[in-house]
Order: sequence, then structure tokens, then C-alpha cells
Amino acid sequence: MNNRIRNFSETERLYRRALETIPTASQTFSKSAINYVRGASPLFAERGKGAELWDADGNRYVDYVMGLLPAVLGYADPDVDAAIRDQLARGITLSLATELEIVLAETLRRLIPCAEMARFGKNGTDATSAAIRIARAATGRDKVAVCGYHGWQDWYIGSTTRDLGVPEAVRRLTLTFPYNDAAALERLLDENRNEIAAIILEPMALTPPTPGFLASVRDLATRYGSVLVFDEIVTGFRIDLGGAQTVFGVTPDLASFGKAMGNGMPISAIVGRRELMRLMEDIFFSGTFSGETLSLAASLATIRKLERLNGLQTISALGADLIQEIGALLSSTDLDRSFMLVGGNWWPGLLPNPGSNHAPVLLTSLLRQELIANGVLMGATFNLSLAHAEPRILGETLAAFRAALGAVGEALASADPWQYLRGEPIRPVFSVRATAPQSSSDRR
Repeated sequence: MNNRIRNFSETERLYRRALETIPTASQTFSKSAINYVRGASPLFAERGKGAELWDADGNRYVDYVMGLLPAVLGYADPDVDAAIRDQLARGITLSLATELEIVLAETLRRLIPCAEMARFGKNGTDATSAAIRIARAATGRDKVAVCGYHGWQDWYIGSTTRDLGVPEAVRRLTLTFPYNDAAALERLLDENRNEIAAIILEPMALTPPTPGFLASVRDLATRYGSVLVFDEIVTGFRIDLGGAQTVFGVTPDLASFGKAMGNGMPISAIVGRRELMRLMEDIFFSGTFSGETLSLAASLATIRKLERLNGLQTISALGADLIQEIGALLSSTDLDRSFMLVGGNWWPGLLPNPGSNHAPVLLTSLLRQELIANGVLMGATFNLSLAHAEPRILGETLAAFRAALGAVGEALASADPWQYLRGEPIRPVFSVRATAPQSSSDRR
């Protein structure tokens, strides 16, 4: 299956052309050239179907990026596409609200524990930023305690290494705490008593919460008078239709959902307790396209199909199979010293092992390069969809990993593994989390 002479000439032509008019030649850092080995990787897609993607040069891949997680059913899902076509004939962005908004809000209220009311946006940053504005309005406080990744707006990104252009006064308002460390959060709250409006965190990413951690965060938020916000942009409609709050039995005050909510259509939601959500009548959160009907129809079709087919159970079973099979391959090749499987069955990750003697950027670059050479497109995680349940997809995936890991092992055993790169190494966007090794990605 190995094909080291894949043609990327059209990719290179489009890349040079794009750089003339588009900074980074992409709209999203994680889809840009910095995330792949430049010269040995595709940078432009031509089409996608199910769990497969074709690049601008006609090369085909089993895709585990899936648009950075939105395509939970797979590309060009027939049920979602039919719902979009049906609504298309009725109009896209109309002059008044539509019943679709009500139906979707009622659906979220039925599924999500904290969702007494809902409003819609177009991406994760919309929803997380709305939650912070609500929290500040409700508490009269300015500071925010954050853990994880929450989008590109100033209030969050100023706390990362990508803080260029964010005023120092804004950066000082955002304070970070490590995941699974309730004691550190308590110290932060105590040191900034009566100043922290919101505690916002991803309830789970590639590291599971330790027993009692989320409950402790809930208790601390209540005790210190801060609004608890779960960023469920990733966990929502993947770990459970009701999000991680359903799985772990801890209910936040507000929560943000997106990504898999519309199977690729641009839609997100901020949901929460009625008394907090009613503040949206006074704060300013309003957009021309927030009630855009194609995305609302796609979201309803996506949720209904996931419910009807028990889709998330299928995805979790797929993840379990991959963890078992890839884990066995790593062990049999002694590459478990260089790579480690992390995360839950619903979202497995394959990251450089911190105990390796090799630089993480080398390991990541070599692995992505060789997977691409063998027909698999992947970042740091297996972004699974129902379309990956097709039996041949797993078979092709495992064959590609056998060949790719063999090539990586050969490179690492050499005197100079860097010479095995057939292009420029990847460049992480920034470190998303300060605890256990995680992917570096903007993810929105």
C-alpha cells in the first residue's frame, strides 16, 4: 500500500497561488501547511465522501481529520444532505426567525442537562465567548479562570503564546489552571476572591477527569460565586448526545456546543440555566446568520440520525477496536517507547511518548508523513464518524499503520532520523494544555 511517490504538484501550485491572497494559504491553522510535512502532504481537498477524502492531485485517503471533528456521520451524508436540499427550496437566511430555531432549542433542552434555554452561533468561539459575556453580566466581575482551549477571541487567546494583538489589560483578566487539579483552582479562586466571573473548562479531552474532579469544580464555582461553563464543543454529540455533563453527572451553569452538531454545517449553541440565559435579552449577542436555516436543518437531521442509529455507541466501539489494534502494532514494533495512545474510545489520540529519546516534532512529522504515504490522513487524534464503521475502512487503516510504523521505525533506528523527512517538519500552533501531553491545535 505504500506509495512514496504520490504526486503533490497541484497542491504546490495551489499553495503558491493561495499565498498571494490568503495569509497562511488557509482559513484554519490546523488545516494549513504548518500542520503537515510540507512537500510530502496534501494541503487542498477536492471532495469527501463517507470516511474518505480526495486531494487536489486526486490522491485518496481514509480520513481521520474529518474537517477537525464536525463530520460525525461522514462526508456527504445522504440524510443530512436531503434535509439541506429540502430547506434550500424554502430559503437560507430569512427576514424573520423560523420554527427550526424553536425545534432545535427544544431538542437541546431534551438532551442536555443544563439546557433550559439555547441560542445559536456559527462556531465554537461564538458560543464560548457568549458564555463569558453572560457570566460577567451575571456576576459583575471581570476575571475568568480557564482550562483547555476555548477559541480565538481576546478574552481567551491572550492567555496563550498566540497573544499578539491582545491588549495587556485584557490578558491580565484571564487566569489558567491545570486540568485535574482542583486544589490549584481553589488557590486561584481564593487569591482572586470575588473577582472571577467564570470558570470555563473542557470537561474531558484526551485526559479523563480523575474521580471527583468535575464535582469539585462544580462545588468551588458555587462556593466562590463563579459561573461554571463547560466547553463541550468537542465532547458534545460525540461522548454523548447530552455531552460530558451527562456522562459524568455534573451539571454546569452554561455550556457551549458545536463541531459535530451539524455534520459539517456551521452551527454552535450556547445553552444553560434560564436565569442566566435570560441575560441574553440585554447583553449583545446577535448575528445576521445565527438563525441561518440550512445549518439548523442539518443539525436536526444529524441529531435524529445519531439517536436513531445509536451512532455514538458505534463510534465508541470503533475507537475501542482502533486502540486495541494500534496498541498491538506499537508494542510489536517497540514503537510504544516513542508513541502513546491516549483518550477515550469516543476520541482516541496518538501522541509522542514523553519518555522517548526523540523530539516530539520529529515523531509527529514522521508519523503523519508515512501515514499520508500509505493513504491515511490524520492529525493527533482519530476523529471518528459513523462512516468509519464500514469494514474495509478498518482494514485499510491497519494496513496503512503497519507500513507507516515500519517506515518510522526504520527512520528512528538510523543515525539521523531527520534525513527521512521528505519536506519541512510540522510547526505546532501552540500548546493547548499544560498537563498531560496533548495535541497542539486551534481546533476551531
